[in-house]
Amino acid sequence: MALNLRKLTAGVALGAALIVGAGAVTHAQDAKHSIVTVVKLSGIAWFNRMEEGVKEYAAETGHDATQVGPASADAALQVQMIEDLIAKKVDAITVVPNSPEALEPVLGKALDAGIKVVGHEASSLQNVTYDVEAFDNAAYGRHLMEALAQAMGGEGEYAVFVGHLTAKTHNEWVDAAIAYQKEKYPNMTLVTDKLESNEQQQTAYQKTKELLRTYPNLKGIQGSAGEDVVGAALAVEEAGLDGKVKIVGTSLVSVAGPYLETGAIDMISFWDPAKAGIAMNKVASMAIEGKEITDGMDLGVEGYNAIKLDGKVLYGQAWVDVTTDNMNDYDF
Repeated sequence: MALNLRKLTAGVALGAALIVGAGAVTHAQDAKHSIVTVVKLSGIAWFNRMEEGVKEYAAETGHDATQVGPASADAALQVQMIEDLIAKKVDAITVVPNSPEALEPVLGKALDAGIKVVGHEASSLQNVTYDVEAFDNAAYGRHLMEALAQAMGGEGEYAVFVGHLTAKTHNEWVDAAIAYQKEKYPNMTLVTDKLESNEQQQTAYQKTKELLRTYPNLKGIQGSAGEDVVGAALAVEEAGLDGKVKIVGTSLVSVAGPYLETGAIDMISFWDPAKAGIAMNKVASMAIEGKEITDGMDLGVEGYNAIKLDGKVLYGQAWVDVTTDNMNDYDF
């Protein structure tokens, strides 16, 4: 009887252990990932749109996917935010850096803590699990310069804006654009070094006013940050030079639409920040789950259906061009 009782007790204990074990396995399989996207700057149209994508991803998957960003485009503030996320032990951080170089140490710390890191607009980042780019940056820069050259008739003086002199992608676009101009359009002249807008429309506006005073024969402006072309267009319109100074660059219809309609801006190009947000979060989830990412893979996000994998960097094919002819096709 005592033997049977011991057997029964052991059996109950084993059964309980199996139940607990099964529960643990089920919980692990059902566990939701905590993924936080850290953007350059909160409260501007570009990153508001990205947050829509992050929220959509969270709603579709049930993962705890959220977005944060500093009140000013400051790499030091991004570092502080990432330090806080490391302390909170999130599963993954996706980040759009103001300065990739400034974020390398803290992102290395995140990786050391077992946190997956996914970059965006930062193909030079080393301390990442992956970096997601909407397209090949040099090709995009050449594309923008071709559009500007066509608008300018292939000759005349022009200037270029970047959000920050430390912004990796902006500088890649502009460097490729300038090299393309020198090769293909020798009658065009860059009048000054890259101008820094700090991602702010007002800064681009003030610097364009200075440009127009200093270079009265200016014929073209290429913008990189989403607010650059709008600030430039406002200054050009105030000077009565709309149509005479051609403007192309990266922006959104919600930002640049009124100036496309008046003709002050000739063309904008962009990739959908919402889709980029979804793509980053998908890649982060795959990394958390140990899933392999391969060249040619379809991430299931428009523009990222046949990615090119180069080391840690994933390239999509996600840019679109917008003029007055198709601006009504986009509601963001």
